[in-house]
Amino acid sequence: MNLTVASVGEIIWVLGIVAWYFIRRPYERRAKRVRVVSDRRSGSEKVGLAAALLGLAIVPGFYVATGIPETADYPAQPWAVALGALIFATAMWVFRKTHKELGRNWSISLEIRDKHELISRGPYALVRHPMYTSFLLMGVGQAFLLSNWVIGLAGLVGFAVLFFLRVDKEERMMLEIFGAQYRTYMARTKRIIPYLY
Repeated sequence: MNLTVASVGEIIWVLGIVAWYFIRRPYERRAKRVRVVSDRRSGSEKVGLAAALLGLAIVPGFYVATGIPETADYPAQPWAVALGALIFATAMWVFRKTHKELGRNWSISLEIRDKHELISRGPYALVRHPMYTSFLLMGVGQAFLLSNWVIGLAGLVGFAVLFFLRVDKEERMMLEIFGAQYRTYMARTKRIIPYLY
């Protein structure tokens, strides 16, 4: 079997998505057993989640399976695939650490769970939203792994739609629940990029 550089990038991307699923699945199952005391889901949040799923999984998955749109392909470079693999692996590490720290507080949507606590350890000691950091890293990794202009950028677009539709609402909700404690936490941390933003 003679693998091309582009094929290696696609295989690494698929393995990354499989890892994403296996990291999230047990937390999703556990979350269903913890009572929700406040649900802030909205139409815009559903749009954001759909955009992220499309850009980071469905659209690139379709491309890997079919090669469409082939017209946007460009020659894959070994250095880009290696860098993409490193970035995607970092995304999965952050993704797992974030879920582990959140534990019973985790939710896919804007919800407050019974006995919810403010987490400020692990990746949360550096940024307020490391889950979004992991999605941003996934999008960047995807751009390097999949040598197609449209598909490579789809993940970043999907991430951006989710982030900008949801992060302000999430922070308002946390301020309502945790008040001065969250305000102090906001003052000492950045949103998704340590020391920058």
